[in-house]
Amino acid sequence: MTNKDIKFLNKYFDNFKNLINFNSDEIKKKLSRLKKIIINTKKNGKKILIFGNGGSAAIASHFSVDLTKNAKIRCTNYNESDLITCFSNDFGYENWIKMAINYFGDKGDVLIVISSSGKSRNIINACTAAKKKRFSKIITLTGHSANNSVKKQGDINLWVNSKAYNYIENIHQFWLLSLVDLVIGKTNYSSK
Repeated sequence: MTNKDIKFLNKYFDNFKNLINFNSDEIKKKLSRLKKIIINTKKNGKKILIFGNGGSAAIASHFSVDLTKNAKIRCTNYNESDLITCFSNDFGYENWIKMAINYFGDKGDVLIVISSSGKSRNIINACTAAKKKRFSKIITLTGHSANNSVKKQGDINLWVNSKAYNYIENIHQFWLLSLVDLVIGKTNYSSK
C-alpha cells in the first residue's frame, strides 16, 4: 500500500466519521422516534413502504428484508424491474413510485424515501401520493442541500451534510440498519 493510498483512506474515513457524527443526540432522538412509529405501524396492522433510486434502491431492499425477517414487521419495496418498467412505460419514470403507492399503499401506512440529492422527481411525487392516500408518516433520508425538495415533504427527516453520494448512501444504510436493531432491541440475533 502506498503512502498516497493511506493518506486518501485516512482522510476518507475521518470525513465519514465526522459526517455520521456518532454523538449526535438529534439523530438518536429521531431514530428512537422512528422506532416507535415502526412498532405502532405493526400494532395498527399497517405496513411500511420504502423506495430509493440506484444505490438507494439497494439500501431500501436491504432495510425491507431485515425489518420483515428480523423484526417481523411488514415492510415492502417494489424494486422488481418488471414493475418499474411497466409503470415507467405507462406513466413515466417520474410517476412509477406514485403508481406503486396508488396500487399497494393503504391509509395509515408509513412511507420511507431515500434520495441522496433530495431532488428526485419520482420520490417527490411518491410523497405527494402518500399524502393523498393519508399515510400516517413520511420519513425522508437525503443529502446535498439542507432545504432540498424531498426533505420538505417529510414528517421526520434524516439529512447528511454532504454532496458525496457514497458518504450519503453509507450513512443512510447505517442509520436504517441501526434502526432495525433498535426495533429488535439487540444486535446478536440469529436467523432461527
